[in-house]
Amino acid sequence: MKNIVVLISGNGSNLQAIIDACEQKKINGTIRAVFSNKADAFGLERAREANIPAHSLEAAQFASREAFDRQLMQEIDAWAPDVVVLAGYMRILSPAFVAHYSERLLNIHPSLLPKYPGLHTHRQVLENGDEEHGTSVHFVTDELDGGPVILQAKVPVFEGDSEDDVTARVQAQEHTIYPLVVSWFIDGRLKMRDNAAWLDGIRLPPQGYAADE
Repeated sequence: MKNIVVLISGNGSNLQAIIDACEQKKINGTIRAVFSNKADAFGLERAREANIPAHSLEAAQFASREAFDRQLMQEIDAWAPDVVVLAGYMRILSPAFVAHYSERLLNIHPSLLPKYPGLHTHRQVLENGDEEHGTSVHFVTDELDGGPVILQAKVPVFEGDSEDDVTARVQAQEHTIYPLVVSWFIDGRLKMRDNAAWLDGIRLPPQGYAADE
């Protein structure tokens, strides 16, 4: 059984989707531990409810980002992860952390990358009058939200939508595609090499699997 470690900062709805997929045997792996940089993150409660070890590290306890990440790596490695999954983890990772988990570090970002890296994606979509939005699962590299895209899901944006409307629509898709991508990785179907994502030995295009031609 492959080992999964999940990093969160908040509510943990994507964590819950992955927990559910593991319990339903849709992911052939086990979440060994959940870590958060916020002690009050609700996602830690979700982990405890599922009898998964839940840990928090507060940045204020450390002199630098590098020191924080060194401690986090040490604690993650105690669980021998095959994959480290970022599920709403809101800290920028140090290059040493990214290098340490190179090719086994996944993230989900609420936009159709490369559009709208960084924060407040739903707000930007509404301000720019976009008619289409979505979410992207990608491998993590040193470039912020810039690693190879694995899978995207698109959602419509309607006139009169609020940020909450758009957020809910995007999250519904996230809860489907993130567990799927984790299962691909756990099953050995998904790999990163040559700074690209590969599924079943086929190099995926820049927009990921099943992109529109």
